[in-house]
Amino acid sequence: MARAPVSMVGLLVLCCLSGMTRAEYVKYKDPKQPLNTRIEDLLRRMTLAEKIGQMTQIDRSVASFEVMKKDFIGSVLSGGGSVPAPRASPETWIDMVNDFQNGSLSTRLGIPMIYGIDAVHGHNNVYKATIFPHNVGLGATRDPELVKRIGAATALEVRATGIPYVFAPCIAVCRDPRWGRCYESYSEDHKIVQAMTEIVPGLQGDIPAGSPKGVPYVAGKKNVAACAKHYVGDGGTTDGINENNTVIDWQGLLSIHMPGYYDSIIKGVSTIMVSYSSWNGIKMHTNRDLITGFLKNKLRFRGFVISDWEGIDRITTPPHANYSYSIQAGISAGIDMIMVPLNYTEFIDGLTFQVKNKIIPMSRIDDAVRRILRVKFTMGLFENPLADTSLVDQLGSQEHRELAREAVRKSLVLLKNGEGTDEPLLPLPKKAPKILVAGSHADNLGYQCGGWTIQWQGLSGNNLTSGTTILSAIKNTVDPKTKVVYKENPGTDSVRSGKFSYAIVVVGEHPYAETNGDSTNLTIADPGTSTISNVCAAVKCVVVVISGRPVMIQPYVAAMDAIVAAWLPGTEGQGVADVLFGDYGFTGKLSRTWFKTVDQLPMNVGDPHYDPLFPFGFGLTTNPVKKN
Repeated sequence: MARAPVSMVGLLVLCCLSGMTRAEYVKYKDPKQPLNTRIEDLLRRMTLAEKIGQMTQIDRSVASFEVMKKDFIGSVLSGGGSVPAPRASPETWIDMVNDFQNGSLSTRLGIPMIYGIDAVHGHNNVYKATIFPHNVGLGATRDPELVKRIGAATALEVRATGIPYVFAPCIAVCRDPRWGRCYESYSEDHKIVQAMTEIVPGLQGDIPAGSPKGVPYVAGKKNVAACAKHYVGDGGTTDGINENNTVIDWQGLLSIHMPGYYDSIIKGVSTIMVSYSSWNGIKMHTNRDLITGFLKNKLRFRGFVISDWEGIDRITTPPHANYSYSIQAGISAGIDMIMVPLNYTEFIDGLTFQVKNKIIPMSRIDDAVRRILRVKFTMGLFENPLADTSLVDQLGSQEHRELAREAVRKSLVLLKNGEGTDEPLLPLPKKAPKILVAGSHADNLGYQCGGWTIQWQGLSGNNLTSGTTILSAIKNTVDPKTKVVYKENPGTDSVRSGKFSYAIVVVGEHPYAETNGDSTNLTIADPGTSTISNVCAAVKCVVVVISGRPVMIQPYVAAMDAIVAAWLPGTEGQGVADVLFGDYGFTGKLSRTWFKTVDQLPMNVGDPHYDPLFPFGFGLTTNPVKKN
């Protein structure tokens, strides 16, 4: 066999090498390439299985390295309370997320998955995270800049656990406090909800000037992709029944429930979640006119649209009764990513069948995948798919707890402070011989945080996470010589004989989330009203109401010397004591109308039958006590 000259061999090797390097250069992996070039380059390489995988979101409980790799899964989530281990550390979270991510990166195209979680008042599923006041309280602050800072702090705490995507903010306009999600709404007034969309740039970072409208934006590794929810009209259902029917004309939908979406889209929100509810009898998860026609085409939203948990299952009654129809209706309506989240093979097989049989066109699949890839490229997930431990110190940091405490102070609404010519009771003196603290909610961190805290429905007690109860805050604040006596539900005689200078009664609702919170009577939980009656009959009393919405207090108003609406303040109960004792003044204003009786509901500001106990915008003020 004749030997080729050495120079020729060298040339062949060079040719082979240059061919290899050419083959290795892939446009979609090059961050210098324009965004759309990267999207189209990747899309044309993808098989149908890879595309449908991108459209599939599964819960962490059914995810694994192998599942991510085998089924090309595009996204994983933690549902409420879905954690890698009880009291898991940030490092445990990071290891779990990275394990799933490594599964995705080991696929043929190495498309990273995006991990999402409900961080609706701070990083609320995670042990020792800062729990901020729920949105109903933030609405009372009237302070969008504060809410933006809360968004930025939440983003850092979420990233501390290796997660880049949150299902927040809820921009519902709650029109009936009987709805179990009313505390997730900033206000009954769309203008306040619009102002509070400043949380979007807080979470994602400020969108650069001159950016085209509707394009998603995430600034970097200290920010997260946000999700405006629940599109649209979730807060307007008949009688406040969760997931029910919102009966309103087109102008009403546009003027009340839609404006928050305009603002969120302008601010670069990455994703939008569809509502379980219906609009005039049409399930939102099937509403092509509103999802594709209005949101995508008219408003030019360029991020991706995601379903709610088992959202397509609930298209039918009973849920999951005709899953192939649910797949067809939901995908055809324009939903891009389906939060399946458990039986994902049924979804993948069903959608694959419908595309192969031309029931759903490939153009619809490509639209969905383009949008999902746009968000993933924009947020830098291809360049930085794996989380590290560089931000673990941000979780529950002192700086974030101080921010939450500030939010608590600004959210408190003073509804009554003495009668007419009486001396106002608040601010309370720190120096007193002996004071009484009473009520089921005074020493209960779980009650004070409400639903969506550690567990989906929230918890009772003080060992769920770290924080400061209102009782502890009072003890921290009063003069060291002041004796603080705590009795959860004392009798009138024991209060009378106790010779107390004054009493602080803390009562309210027990935690709930979603449908479990739907209520027709909106009462304070037992024995709250008897505690009010027993204590306030015997001594000067301030009642602090811990609730996710206005509750029934009209029969007791005369007996209470002072009333404070504290909403669901979260872990930083010190903020309540800061204002009760005059280190700061009361400044909060009702973002919701406080009704006299439930028979009046729904009743919102501007209604012809408007006759509230305390009107929208009401809130007495006090001045801080000057320190000597």
